[in-house]
Amino acid sequence: MTKLINSLFLLASVAGAVSCTPVKRGEYASGSATIYCDDGFKNILDEEIEVFEYTYPESSIIPFYVSEGEAIDTLMSDGTQAIITTRELSKEQIDYMKAKFKRVVRQNCIAVDAVALITNKNNPVNGLSVSQVSDILNGKITHWNQLAANDTTAIKLVFDNAESSTVSYLRDKFLPEGKKISETTNSFAQSNNAQVFDIVKTDPDALGVISVSWLGDDLSVAKKVPVDKRMDDYKNETDTIATNLTTEVKILKISNPTQDNDFNLVGYEPYQAYIYSGEYPLVRKVYMISTASNSTVLHSFYVFVTGFVGQKIITKTGILPYKMSPRLVEIK
Repeated sequence: MTKLINSLFLLASVAGAVSCTPVKRGEYASGSATIYCDDGFKNILDEEIEVFEYTYPESSIIPFYVSEGEAIDTLMSDGTQAIITTRELSKEQIDYMKAKFKRVVRQNCIAVDAVALITNKNNPVNGLSVSQVSDILNGKITHWNQLAANDTTAIKLVFDNAESSTVSYLRDKFLPEGKKISETTNSFAQSNNAQVFDIVKTDPDALGVISVSWLGDDLSVAKKVPVDKRMDDYKNETDTIATNLTTEVKILKISNPTQDNDFNLVGYEPYQAYIYSGEYPLVRKVYMISTASNSTVLHSFYVFVTGFVGQKIITKTGILPYKMSPRLVEIK
């Protein structure tokens, strides 16, 4: 993997980006509540909860990691009052929650995620174009020798589950309406992103689809540091963030030659800088949606995640915090 890492200066201007009034520690609500989250963002939410509960020890957030569809369905039935997904609620859904449950919906983009394609380190393929990704998902490219070398084995497409946000993103972007990825590919659904990662590490014929938040090494390193020390880092408003991606699997470079970029064939890995610049093409927004009232612990958590420290935590996962003013610097 190249040593070129683009770093991001996280500026203090993010602190003023949250629409809610800053709340002092003693004013944060205590108690416990649930939140439902697409499994692709488990690493993000686990760290957000740990730091929040450390900062406000009388608060407890209980996460459930499910498919995106189940998260939205649970919110719409008032089974939870907070979810993390890649889709906003529609106006009809917002109106329904107000009429049925007297709930006011707040939804805030908290990050920009990249969908990564990964292979075993021994696989000869190093990159794909967007059109090749489309051909794989539509069943036009089915064997590795159509991409590189003489490997005549079939491509095994591995993803987390059929109702995940990652699968929905690829289906909506590349497949005709009404088609499913499982109908056009030699594909294998797993229970979660961790299983996708483990299969790709051991199977040279597997092509994994995964959120880049599962591939950042910085959060894994940070988790070995006591939470009080991590808090000191998260509160630092001027330091440099450089997220390294794992070397346990091969992360494919993705190119998107179009007329707008003079048919540039250069491929990019899903580093934060390339997500921000738009050079990495497979990206989607991540939203936190809350129907909790102001006096509840869930609203306090919503303010935390969308605030400075919550956004700084996201930088450690490999994806891009939504509320930040980045400055790109190349590390020699």
